[in-house]
Amino acid sequence: MLLLFATCLPGVGKPVPDDKPAYRLFAAGGKATSYDKMLQQLAQADVVFFGEQHNDPIGHWLALHLTKDLLRLRQGQLVLGLEMFERDVQPLVDQYATGELAEKEFEEQSRPWPNYGTDYKPLVLLARQQKFRVVGTNVPRRYASQVAKGSLTALDALPAAEKAWLAPLPLTVDYELPGYQNMAKMFGSDASHAAGVQNIIQAQALKDATMAHFLNQARPAGHLLLHINGSYHSDNHDGILAYLRQQNPQLKALTISTVMQEQLGKLDKEHEQKADFVLVVPTDMTRTY
Repeated sequence: MLLLFATCLPGVGKPVPDDKPAYRLFAAGGKATSYDKMLQQLAQADVVFFGEQHNDPIGHWLALHLTKDLLRLRQGQLVLGLEMFERDVQPLVDQYATGELAEKEFEEQSRPWPNYGTDYKPLVLLARQQKFRVVGTNVPRRYASQVAKGSLTALDALPAAEKAWLAPLPLTVDYELPGYQNMAKMFGSDASHAAGVQNIIQAQALKDATMAHFLNQARPAGHLLLHINGSYHSDNHDGILAYLRQQNPQLKALTISTVMQEQLGKLDKEHEQKADFVLVVPTDMTRTY
């Protein structure tokens, strides 16, 4: 009787609607995939680029779990690269990771991003606890700023000690790379400010080349390097990857790109082939800043 009564209750036996998802994952061609399938493939790579939106909490959360899972699958043979720390503070990153530098001093001296505490500190703390290396890969921002204002020639007069924080100079910029062409379109093609746009692209290229140079150096044989960066630096296997291929074409590199969509049911056409895996987050997701 109890069973019969239960089956007569309103809604019993009907499909339960899905909860509202916070994200969905897709393969490059637009086919939905699962976190576990993605994880198994990423674990076979030499380098994984996690292209994030810097203020997206879902991406930060997923990056933390991905780091933990890749560390487990690769049995500790993992290096974490972060765009968010610049090359001249690498000694501080090393000292903090090994416990030689206290947290307060590290955060005061290493010029962390404003959202470090909520978005990147959990990753650095994990590395400190699990004793794997963290590598800051980005060019010191003051040099990118100099290039944006005055072209790559602004770096010629730098002392050798400061050039050691950059990709090897002189730097060749391929303006035909899709990412750089898109930048040119964004800033306009007016001849009156063409030189300024070119300088901005050169500054972007300096960042890409510097990150590629130092992450390539940071990866011991047999290790997986997980690099966290803004999506634009690795979308379409462009940016950092273009320079990395020049240095080490044998590396197996896989990419994730984070995109925002109104709906999560399918991947919008414009995002197909953007990366090996596309993380789709709702456009109305709350932001960390």
